[in-house]
Formats: sequence, structure tokens, C-alpha cells
Amino acid sequence: MNENKTNINWYPGHMAKTKREIKEKLDLIDIVYEVIDSRMPKSSRIVDLDDLIKDKPKIIFATKYDLCDKVVTDKLLSEYKDSLVIKCNLKENSNLLKEVISKTESLIKNINDRRIEKGLSKRSYRALVVGVPNAGKSTLINRLAGRNIAKTGNMAGVTKNLNWIRLNKDLELLDTPGILWPKIESRTQALNLASLTSIKEEILDKEEIARYILEFLSNNYPQILLEKYKIEKYDDNSIDTIGRKRGCLMKGNIVDYEKVYTLVINDVKEGRIGKITFDK
Repeated sequence: MNENKTNINWYPGHMAKTKREIKEKLDLIDIVYEVIDSRMPKSSRIVDLDDLIKDKPKIIFATKYDLCDKVVTDKLLSEYKDSLVIKCNLKENSNLLKEVISKTESLIKNINDRRIEKGLSKRSYRALVVGVPNAGKSTLINRLAGRNIAKTGNMAGVTKNLNWIRLNKDLELLDTPGILWPKIESRTQALNLASLTSIKEEILDKEEIARYILEFLSNNYPQILLEKYKIEKYDDNSIDTIGRKRGCLMKGNIVDYEKVYTLVINDVKEGRIGKITFDK
């Protein structure tokens, strides 16, 4: 893979619009919840987020923690010393709301302290929820709310607009569409994002994404490659081998390559691949 440069300039109008609207509403925001995918804790961070949110305090939510390689992910998360980090298994984290409110209050308690000093009543804290597409923002919001109030989907671009959501008397959230940055310089980062559908599949070539996943597994998780696809090491014939072993065939016993590419990508997207972390 060529790590140096990429031609990914995918920056839809709604992403530019979202950033403009975030800037317009920033004065209403007390704290930022940055949502990242635990399987790519570096690649899924918005590179210009700090410029966007200025000096607002921030909590990082590492979602899908149950799907990552915890040894690798924990090492990477330990580098984020300037932010509180909450690791989330969004399927099971029943005490998440209590933890979030406690940590939020520890960072911005001075807001209500000042109000009380002035003889005013306490108000709810306002948090901006932001992240790359498909990082788990809507699922996080639904988990915090204890009900489905934000649309979810295993693809980029489900949330379309900025929406205020009141969770309880203590916390309001501003949900935002997933955003990227105007140019993704690293091919590896682009392929990590595409492998976990933060970049729509049609933007990068499906074959390149699937082969990248298989090569990555071969180099980093050979046991998973063997268990999942019965391949000891990735090579140019691996797509044919998977196609025949998994029945991705057309008439005449010809391998349906498109079906194999989709199969590999969906195995990662649906969390069927095992516990892996793309960033190193």
C-alpha cells in the first residue's frame, strides 16, 4: 500500500454545512463528546476537531470496544492524555448515563457553581456529540437515553441534521451528522475508514478495500484469517480461494469476485471478523 498520498477528497456539502452550524452553535455548548471507533482509535479522530471546538472541554467515547483488540486499542487510547476517555460496549453498558453525567460534571461543574453564586438555579449541561460517519454516535445517544430516539444504521450518513435531544434534567445533547475533513492524506487512514464504512463504499474501490482487509489480517491477525477464511497467508489467489470455499460462484463454477469483496467488507462491518484494531 502506498502510505504517502491518497486522492480521497470526498467532502460532501452536508459536512461543510455541519461544521458551519457547529461554529454557529458553539456558544451554547458546554462540553464536547467526541465519538471514535475502538477498532481505529487514531483513524477515526476528526483531525481538525480542536480547531472547530476551540477550548471546549472534551470527553472521548471509544465505542464498539467489545469488537477491538483491547491490547492495541488501550495502548493507543493511553496517548490521549488531554481528554477523559470512556470505553463503551454499547450493547451492554447499562450504567453509562450515570458515568457520563458524573464525568461531565467533574469537567464543567463550575458552570452551575457560578449560577448558584449569582442566585440562579442550576441548568442542564449541553454537550455536542461529534464524530466521523458510522462511529456509533446515534447508538451512543440511544444508550444514554435508554430508548431509540436517534436513527441508527451500519453505514455512513444516517444522521442528516443537527438535533437537540434532552436526556434528562441534567443533560442535553446536540446530535450532529458524521463529518470528515476536506482531504485525507494517508491512504492507510482512508482504507481504515472505508473498511469500517466511515467512508461510503462507492468512494473507494471495493476490491481495494477487501484486499486491504485480507492483507491486514494476514500481517496482523493470521489466526483470524485462517479461522475465518481457511487461508494461511494472503496472496493474489486469496479472493478465488475464499470465493470457492464460501460458495460465491456464478454459472460455470466461476468465482463472483464482487460477491467476495462484499462478503469480506460485510464481515468487518457487522463485527463478524473477530476482535481487531486497524490502527497500529
